[in-house]
Amino acid sequence: MSQNDKADTGRPAVPSADDLRKNILTQQMAEMDREDQIRKRQQEELSKFADDFFHKHVGEEERAIIRNVVIRAVKEGKMEALVYSFPSNFCSDSGRAINNADPDWPSTLQGKAKELFDAFKANAQPKGYHLKAMVINFPGGVPGDIGFYLNWEPPVA
Repeated sequence: MSQNDKADTGRPAVPSADDLRKNILTQQMAEMDREDQIRKRQQEELSKFADDFFHKHVGEEERAIIRNVVIRAVKEGKMEALVYSFPSNFCSDSGRAINNADPDWPSTLQGKAKELFDAFKANAQPKGYHLKAMVINFPGGVPGDIGFYLNWEPPVA
């Protein structure tokens, strides 16, 4: 900073327009770097989730989470709970059958979703439970995540 940059009043000099533009550009670059790091972390998490979803079995920890969700819903007086969710593109048709309420939607399930559905059919359905699958969000207007809702309402007479 030169001597001419300070006013005789003792106040700091007014920055140049070029300095302000550089400051804005530096802030924008830092924000872009931060967003890139967030996207990278999200992609790594999704990749790990996908690997787990397609290559491992439903574990006791996941079963315990489902039980706890149901117990909490019952304590709150609810007859239904969202017990599992996964990206729609994990279905063989990217969730189209579920979104269109196609009766054959279970045939599009893969990985842990198929395993959970099969366990529901074998264990929970005979005890009076119902399961519905639905698209729970539409990012950009397309099916995003699929949710499995476990329901224990009494039959309608």
